[in-house]
Amino acid sequence: MRRPIARALAGALTLAAGVAAAPLVQAPRAAADSVVIGGKPVKAGESPWVVALASRDRFGGTRGGQFCGGVVVAPAKVLTAAHCLGRDVLGGSVESVRDLRVVAGRTELGAGDGREIPVRGARVNPEYDPTSNAGDLAVLELTESLPAHYVLPMAGAGHSAYAPGTEAAVYGWGDTSGFGDYAYALRAARVTVLSDETCARAYPGDLSGQYRAESMVCAGDGGGGKDACQGDSGGPLVAQGRLIGLVSWGRGCGRADSPGVYTRIAPLVSFVTGSESGAQPVGVQDPGSTPGRASGAGAGPVTGHPPAQVP
Repeated sequence: MRRPIARALAGALTLAAGVAAAPLVQAPRAAADSVVIGGKPVKAGESPWVVALASRDRFGGTRGGQFCGGVVVAPAKVLTAAHCLGRDVLGGSVESVRDLRVVAGRTELGAGDGREIPVRGARVNPEYDPTSNAGDLAVLELTESLPAHYVLPMAGAGHSAYAPGTEAAVYGWGDTSGFGDYAYALRAARVTVLSDETCARAYPGDLSGQYRAESMVCAGDGGGGKDACQGDSGGPLVAQGRLIGLVSWGRGCGRADSPGVYTRIAPLVSFVTGSESGAQPVGVQDPGSTPGRASGAGAGPVTGHPPAQVP
């Protein structure tokens, strides 16, 4: 079964009511102390470009309203998964979420440090396909700029960070077990970039989905146990100090035979950089409903991977 990476709306509403959310996807249980499956705690100050997407109105205050992850690629620009902005995740159109914010510089979701910056505009990749999750990327324009050290460079076409066997990291505040045990503090896990052939064998086009090398990259751990999970959608996959992917989708969480699938950044660099000005108002481009991995009922794919320095 394909899993989206955002937190499902039904689960989020349950959390807002103060009740433990039931998992939407049955997956193998991983170590209880892992957030990103198999991960370890990291501090936001060590990887300031990792941010959380939040709306207390929609997802409650228990975890600061967090429902997806994101990554800073310019002082006032954040990338996330397109499916994170879908109706199945948000419970309505993007423009209806009046308190949509990016939370930067905060390790613990319930803390008061860091900054909460309103989203000024959102653009969804015009090539995004909700059915296959190809091109699963959206650009958020912020009302305020972040310091330069918050910006993570993107990897372009042909960068060595995409080579099979490259060590990478995935970050997030998502499910730590595959059973709805959401994290309160940022975590990261080490994974390995896999070959397109390996990824295609794992996802040949059955009910679990189809891997498309031109728009996706996958990463995992040969023995399983390290992966992104529900709530990590839109978070960064980082290798060699560059952003190479965004958590998009996968099958279960932490399965050796089911690596996490990420949006490949290289083909979308021009779309991201070419939109520095003229961003459309939030909600003008609505990604609609997405199958996959999200925390809201039926939301998009659920897989994530951390960047740079992982314990």
